[in-house]
Amino acid sequence: MRVWVVCMALTAAAWAADTGTNSASVTFDKDVLPILQANCQTCHRPGQIAPMSFLTYQSTRPWAKAMKAAVASRKMPPWFADPQYGHYTNDRSLQQGDIDIIAKWADGGAPEGDAKDAPIAREWPEGWRIQPDVIVPGPVMEIPAHPKNNVVEWISVTMPTGFTKDTWVTSVQIKPEHPEVTHHICIAYMPHNPNAKMGVPQWQDKERDEDGAAIPEKGPTFGGGPPRGAAPAARQGAAASATSTNGGAEDCYLPGNPAADYRGLKAAKLIPAGYDVFYSIHYTPNGNTYTDHIQLGFTVAKEAPERRYVSLAASAPMDSKRFAIPPNDPAWLSPPAEATFLRDVELVFMMPHMHYRGKDAKWTLEYPDGRQEVVLNVPHYDFNWQLGYNTSIKVPAGTKLHVDVHFDNSVNNKFNPNPNKTVYYGQMTWEEMMYQFFGVVVEKDADVTKIIKLAVPLAGGGG
Repeated sequence: MRVWVVCMALTAAAWAADTGTNSASVTFDKDVLPILQANCQTCHRPGQIAPMSFLTYQSTRPWAKAMKAAVASRKMPPWFADPQYGHYTNDRSLQQGDIDIIAKWADGGAPEGDAKDAPIAREWPEGWRIQPDVIVPGPVMEIPAHPKNNVVEWISVTMPTGFTKDTWVTSVQIKPEHPEVTHHICIAYMPHNPNAKMGVPQWQDKERDEDGAAIPEKGPTFGGGPPRGAAPAARQGAAASATSTNGGAEDCYLPGNPAADYRGLKAAKLIPAGYDVFYSIHYTPNGNTYTDHIQLGFTVAKEAPERRYVSLAASAPMDSKRFAIPPNDPAWLSPPAEATFLRDVELVFMMPHMHYRGKDAKWTLEYPDGRQEVVLNVPHYDFNWQLGYNTSIKVPAGTKLHVDVHFDNSVNNKFNPNPNKTVYYGQMTWEEMMYQFFGVVVEKDADVTKIIKLAVPLAGGGG
């Protein structure tokens, strides 16, 4: 026994020497705080999505052991792209050395250290991911505590931008007041329609079963006819305006993906003078009543940018004949989402979007010479983190984008609401969606209506 103890002690000493430090020498101020500032505080601070703050030692210390477990398992920071494919400029995954530092800090009793060793505190915008130059008031929405079937149908609202001249925006954040019940907010920028009543909520009532799922035999499960809940003139105005190059979704607030920033690309989006904002809003009630004041924040270019950012999307077929996930199927392969690029572009952003049963997603480019390249593989999709992957890929005209997605409708999927039902394309989280967002950069004067040709026409934004 004595020999075994001595061997173990020598092994531990050798390990500490190899790593260059031991647990006791790792402190919050000198070693851990820089990692948190670079990788964690974006979410882990007051007013953001994470439930605890990592701004100070006092707020971080109680979570030391949980932090070690989360980073060691690579559960945090959330990042799901397979590293053997592509290169992503926003890769938030930690290096092994950073994981080791957090583990040693937790194992060493999570000491604070000397404040003189701490980096200067990062300045974060109050309540924002970006520091807006312009804040545009959005709609005010009422969320009931107990709606029928616990469903609040997707709501459409039109609001003015207030822009009196053509404006190039370099980043945008959609900011709900109550993210705890906000499933998504997607927006599109539309020409002003005099028939659209500003701020009037509209929706489409759907025939639903006892589980809240839309019934295919009773009408479309996704999209549908004219919205209800408003005067006829307002319904007409909203229906007429709900079109864009991205199926009605230029920018979105989604869990884990609350803001879009084009500044690093030397690009911007153009919002013409007098345009309105068309909102597509989805709430998930939680038993409490809320009044949600939505805001839009923009950073604005002082002059026209070098390049123009364009948001796009592709989807699988949405009809119930082609999109129907069988009961108890652990790996149903959806019909693909496909698009053909009509001009040269730089592909800079990719974001798979499914609901609770989404399992994986693989994005492949087929170039005009027949060469195929996997540019994104997400082997373990997590609906709770709608992550976008920033990249830089030169895509020549004639290239085809092909996205394959599997869905897990089995008991093995812990998020599955009901594995014994056939699941159709729909707007609620317990229904399904196969909607793939992507962004490209082109010359600022490019015709944005002639960038891609979709294999499946879009019907409204995803979320």
